Amino acid sequence: MALKSTVFKAELAVADIDRGYYADHVVTLARHPSETDERMMVRLLAFALHADPQLAFGRGLSTEDEADLWQRDLTGRIERWIDVGLPDERDIRKACGRADDVQVIAYGGRAVALWWSDVRERLAKQARLTVREVPVEASQALARLAQRSMRLQCTIQDGHVWMADGTTSVPIELVALQLRDGH
Repeated sequence: MALKSTVFKAELAVADIDRGYYADHVVTLARHPSETDERMMVRLLAFALHADPQLAFGRGLSTEDEADLWQRDLTGRIERWIDVGLPDERDIRKACGRADDVQVIAYGGRAVALWWSDVRERLAKQARLTVREVPVEASQALARLAQRSMRLQCTIQDGHVWMADGTTSVPIELVALQLRDGH
């Protein structure tokens, strides 16, 4: 018998001062049995970083050829494709052909450096691609915020990010590994 996903709910208040975006979102996260709290919370961070009424979560780890998050316009065209973790380089190149903007939010400590050294040269020509790393201390601190029902605030200012639950605040200094052309 297949294991079912665990449902997490988050009330997320986003104050993105850099973009002038201020909104509250009620988000439902289905955590696949093989997904860790750390990965799920990095997905939630990715949502907060790119928050938009049209941004939606993909169907999850067991669904190939689909982003962790994506934003489509009214015609169905993919405006933004977001993957979390250390995706396969071929999948990233395919996403760059399908979406206007591709974001990879990498996490995993030393594994990120190994993955990036392996794929960096082959991805350097992808003009639509941005790759940023969440330092391991921050991703692990985010995992400790995970609860089945969460009320979180995310503040983004001058490239600095804070995720807080009312008692704990997690500062997150994303490391840019590659920025898309023009940014």
